[in-house]
Amino acid sequence: MRTPNSSVKRRAPKPRAGPQSVGRIFAILDSIAGSRRSASLSELAKATGAPKTSLVGLLAGMTLEGCLVRDDAGRYALGPRVHSLAMRAMAGKELVSLVRPILADLSKATGETTVLGAMAPDADVVIYLERIESDNPIRYAVTVGQRRDLYSTATGKALLAYFEPERLKQYLNATPRKRHTRTTITSASDLMAVLSRIRRDGIARNNDERVIAGDARGRSQFPAP
Repeated sequence: MRTPNSSVKRRAPKPRAGPQSVGRIFAILDSIAGSRRSASLSELAKATGAPKTSLVGLLAGMTLEGCLVRDDAGRYALGPRVHSLAMRAMAGKELVSLVRPILADLSKATGETTVLGAMAPDADVVIYLERIESDNPIRYAVTVGQRRDLYSTATGKALLAYFEPERLKQYLNATPRKRHTRTTITSASDLMAVLSRIRRDGIARNNDERVIAGDARGRSQFPAP
């Protein structure tokens, strides 16, 4: 009589593959990054070799996390989180490494935090690439990779001032301008006047337009009159 284990050979467990979803996430990002335009679900399924049904939930999760953006036609493009990570990964390299000594000298001379910012590649906002913080106990602090409105920051207004006229018109028409503080400039005509002065003087200023100076917690809310 055979015992249960006498003639049955146990098979060695097959080696497990890595998490399939992780590989698909990188395949999706790589496919979109390598294309000059957004991608549809069908295109991503073909590029990644994965069935559409397996990608739907993954794409929804990546969109929710800001890694992708989905337009009205259902096509996907890289989202702000990916661009921000790329900018942060590049911090300290090339342009940033060249500008850092200048930021340090300027911070030492003024006693203030100095910041290097540039246009984000995916939206009309400024993204901070590097900063040298002041030694003062009360100082302005930003995070590398942080994104801010153009109209309510000095760096953003400096960039806006040199937009091509048509691009500036599109920005003013399409961008909601939230009043962060009492002095935030939200009027298109007032902002145009400020941008004209920036081009004339070669300097952009911020008068508590994003946060109120002296507020240690960086609150941007202000009491109703």
